[in-house]
Amino acid sequence: MPPRLAVAQAVPREQPLPSAQAHPPSLFDHDALAAETIARFDDDPDFVTALARGLAVLLALSDKKRRMSIAQVSHRTGIPRAAARRSLHTLEKLGFVAADDARHFYLRPRVLSFSHAYLSASPLAVLAQPILDRLGESLREACSLAILDGDEIVYLARSASSRIMSPSLNVGRRLPAYCTSIGQVLLAHLPGDEFADYLAHVRFHPYTEHTLTNADRLRETLDAVRTNGYAFASQQMETRLCTIAVPVRDSGGHYVAGMNVILQGRLLPAADMAEQFYRPLHEASMELGSLLLL
Repeated sequence: MPPRLAVAQAVPREQPLPSAQAHPPSLFDHDALAAETIARFDDDPDFVTALARGLAVLLALSDKKRRMSIAQVSHRTGIPRAAARRSLHTLEKLGFVAADDARHFYLRPRVLSFSHAYLSASPLAVLAQPILDRLGESLREACSLAILDGDEIVYLARSASSRIMSPSLNVGRRLPAYCTSIGQVLLAHLPGDEFADYLAHVRFHPYTEHTLTNADRLRETLDAVRTNGYAFASQQMETRLCTIAVPVRDSGGHYVAGMNVILQGRLLPAADMAEQFYRPLHEASMELGSLLLL
């Protein structure tokens, strides 16, 4: 039987709190302008601002579905227009971006070399794939693996049998940690000082009317995660989508990732999700963890 639920999931919506306004932007703050983050290193003589700006421009293009002009890239990143133009010119010459006749820029396939190199070299992603495939096939549901990276989770793998789903759940996609089941299961096991730092600069955003939107409610949720051994998130990022996640620990007991089952288009209560999916999900995470040697 799955662990008991410690906290009910039907909690009224709270208003977002401006928790980040009094703190400098995090290095991984998805909502901060790239220029704000880069400016934090003005006193570092070895920091290459031009390189940082080029990477920021590349990330800005990857986060938009439409093509972007120089002015739009500058606005999106906070980088001066002249510097944005030079970055785009360089990236175009190197084959990472291209421009149409209207001088709107878009990514070229060469950028995939970065993600391919990481995923190919990551033992976590490589070892997880067959386990996720078996889990997804046995449950006939979508399953994914993600890690915590700064304030966000990053999806590293998903079961091959997963149904076509929201693009926000594809491999490589980044999502806020506070309102995703994998994010919550990893935040729940952060060391106290790291979690305090996270709360000092996280920016809560109400993606739906059900989204967790303040620090007090997050603490309550994470207390329940530690008690239950899993996290449950329903309609936090998108309507008609709910997930349950468990942590993945390596052979040394370190929390290195989270694994989840995702239902899209139908909703189940937390107790039903745990009853159906906790045990096979937990067993799969234990199998993966046993392969992750120190």
